[in-house]
Amino acid sequence: MGTEVLPDDKALRSGRRERALAQMEAHDLDVLVLGRQANVRYVAGAPQLWVAGTRPFGPTCVVVRGTGAIHLLSTWDEGIPDDIPHENLYGIAWNPMNTISVLQGIDGAATAKRVGTDALSPGFAQLLPMAFPNAELVDGELAMRAARRIKTAEEVSALREAIRVAEAGLAAAVAELRPGTSEKALAGVLLEAMTAGGVSTPSTQDAAWVTSRDHPWRRASADGRVQPGDLVAFSAGVLAGGYTGEVGRTWPVGDPRKTEAAVDLYRRWDTLWQQLYEVCRPGAPATDLLAAYQAAGESLPPMPVARGLGLGFDPPVVSQHLPATASEERLDAGMVLAVTGYVWERGVGAVFGREAVLITADGPELLTSSPSWQGVVRA
Repeated sequence: MGTEVLPDDKALRSGRRERALAQMEAHDLDVLVLGRQANVRYVAGAPQLWVAGTRPFGPTCVVVRGTGAIHLLSTWDEGIPDDIPHENLYGIAWNPMNTISVLQGIDGAATAKRVGTDALSPGFAQLLPMAFPNAELVDGELAMRAARRIKTAEEVSALREAIRVAEAGLAAAVAELRPGTSEKALAGVLLEAMTAGGVSTPSTQDAAWVTSRDHPWRRASADGRVQPGDLVAFSAGVLAGGYTGEVGRTWPVGDPRKTEAAVDLYRRWDTLWQQLYEVCRPGAPATDLLAAYQAAGESLPPMPVARGLGLGFDPPVVSQHLPATASEERLDAGMVLAVTGYVWERGVGAVFGREAVLITADGPELLTSSPSWQGVVRA
């Protein structure tokens, strides 16, 4: 694992920056003020400090469309790309008026007509007009969402690498699956393997759980001990180089071929997955992913059926709880989705699977390659 803080590869950050500037032009934004960490890294290419939870909005990065200049909140040069000069860095200030003073001095701030922000707080809603006195403040997150939803070739490579680390963690945990082990022990093995792969930041909290035979989307018991006949779900997720890689699988404890009900559950999952996979084509409405569950005769899960992968989570988010959002979204070539399949049967348990799917002009391409139990049986 490297210890030196390095900026993102030049080709990676240049491709992202070009997309961001193109969307600024499409949305008629002279200046873009960013505070969300994923957006900041997308345009700047500088690693950001990872923290658990959320943080309040602050003008962390400023992009000027006319010059392509990027101004970045940073107290040191380590990890800053060489195309962001030292004079474009500004430090943390307890007094927000000092930050506003810095923004006022940016070339193009005084003449900007439309300034977009990816978020806003009541305080900065009053202060930012001082930095951009002739500008209208508008929603800039729309431009960033449009830029980030389609991945460059370099981004797809970064996602493949993140997924590779997640799959190594998954394989290590599956190798330790046996009666008597605990969910916590399995999670520890998975996280240890990911750290050995150079990634110390997981993207998901729950890595392994025994699926309940009494209630869908529940753990089997409070003690988390694995018993013969259990179906154990694994969800491996990492944040590698800022990019989220995820994969999910369910493995049995013992040989479920002796129990026809368990075999049938895996077959149902496979039927559902084929329906989901076929939907992942450019031009398809996102609602088709929800309809795939209905076509397979399965109940929709309480969590998103699909969501974009990238620097964190990208659009779209396809969920039964967001019907308006799903109905407005269409799948486009260049999207990378984490697609979830889930089937449950009382008295048996659940089969959970999550795949990373790249939508290409010719159709879907799987980025995940971890074996499943059913795949082993087929082989």
